[in-house]
Amino acid sequence: MKRLRFRLPDLPQVRQFAEDEARASGIPDESIGDFVIAVNEVATNAVTHGADHAYLRTWTVNGDLVIEVHDDGTWKPGPRPGAVGGMGLWVARLLSSDLTLRAGSGGSTVIMRFPGKE
Repeated sequence: MKRLRFRLPDLPQVRQFAEDEARASGIPDESIGDFVIAVNEVATNAVTHGADHAYLRTWTVNGDLVIEVHDDGTWKPGPRPGAVGGMGLWVARLLSSDLTLRAGSGGSTVIMRFPGKE
């Protein structure tokens, strides 16, 4: 299991961390871009809508790569009808094989799963 603490200015490092983890876990090359986009969307939400810092953890389960993003902020639902932004979780849900959101008094946690080696 690997862990990374990050803030808004660290998002380029988050994307590189995500790419490195995807390659190391055997995610097919053609799927790495989607993985990085999903991680970036959720990580960006965590540090812009949640708290000023967040944590990212990765591990594998049966060959799949699982990634968790957690912040200590308060959940704010969105997007509103007609919104231009606010689609990060929707995009991440489309790109991952599974997405779970937990929100409460202890912050928000998003767990995504991506197919690894076939």
